[in-house]
Amino acid sequence: MRVLVVNAGSSSLKLSVLDHDRLCAAQDLSAPGAAIDRGEVAAAVHELGPVDAVGHRIVHGGTRYLKPVRIDDDVVAGLRELSDLAPLHQAKSIAALEAVAAVRPDCPAVACFDTAFHATIPAGAATYALPRSWREQWGLRRFGFHGLSHAYAAGRAAELLERSPDGLRVVTCHLGAGASLAAVQSGRSVDTTMGFTPLEGLAMATRSGSVDPGLLLWLLERTELGEQQMAYALEHESGMLALAGSADMRVVVEAAADGDPNGELALDVYTHRLRAGIAAMAAAMDGLDALVWTGGVGEHAPTIRAAAADGLGFLGVRIDDARNRDASGDVDLTAPGAGVRALVVTAREDLEIARQVATVLA
Repeated sequence: MRVLVVNAGSSSLKLSVLDHDRLCAAQDLSAPGAAIDRGEVAAAVHELGPVDAVGHRIVHGGTRYLKPVRIDDDVVAGLRELSDLAPLHQAKSIAALEAVAAVRPDCPAVACFDTAFHATIPAGAATYALPRSWREQWGLRRFGFHGLSHAYAAGRAAELLERSPDGLRVVTCHLGAGASLAAVQSGRSVDTTMGFTPLEGLAMATRSGSVDPGLLLWLLERTELGEQQMAYALEHESGMLALAGSADMRVVVEAAADGDPNGELALDVYTHRLRAGIAAMAAAMDGLDALVWTGGVGEHAPTIRAAAADGLGFLGVRIDDARNRDASGDVDLTAPGAGVRALVVTAREDLEIARQVATVLA
């Protein structure tokens, strides 16, 4: 089955064609903001050639879509109703869906959700200690994100370790511009660091990560900051950009290595949150068998992996310095005698989507 995978990001639209796990062709289109150039999409889809089905990455499925689903008019309407939960991404994903459907109207299409993998998180991990009336009226809970990446990384880890997912306890670290961790036990997500929105959890490229809500209330009450200004700052002006002056982790690591105090502080904050998050994920599973790094930073920043591992020896994590420094592709970094396997897995959301499409249409 040839599957066209459509991945609408914050600044791009990635199109790729996969055939039985093999990448046949791909195109990345510039798509800043919520805009989709339908003519450009049509030209790209034609150039990529005929396909049997289409798979769309959809950021938010809410509590309505807990697994991939074949797209019809009712599903599109349901996705629109969930736009308030992901205003930056949902409208763009729907626009991409409609643009591709106009070119391939007879191809079955499947929506694959970033939140769905975390639908298995138990109530103790998913529930905020907020008034019941709030939770019931507005559906407030921790959703989690990056589920497609976490699902693929955990499954690939089991393959690399030549183990069944049953009983395997894995912490997957999706580290890119956005960053989150997941505790995956027996192939099911049981905890994650992102919450109701992707702002919760780790410090990221331009996102703050978790902040004391009382601090934000204090600022709103005592300063001239408005809600929109604060929201923009937390999403686009915080994280590594705020601490080191750059959202590029390569620049942050280099600055820290050169002794720049801002770079050192940014790296310390990043790795402190990362180590604490990994330990919390391991605690959710009563232990850890494998630690997996994926995403742009996870795959290409040996300094980050080493700094995190240095603080996790009590869990049994130790990585080999040479393997870590030279890591490329899917690789085992585990130091001899370590109790926990440490792996790098190339992010393949496209492959996870294609497999979900095949499962739904089968």
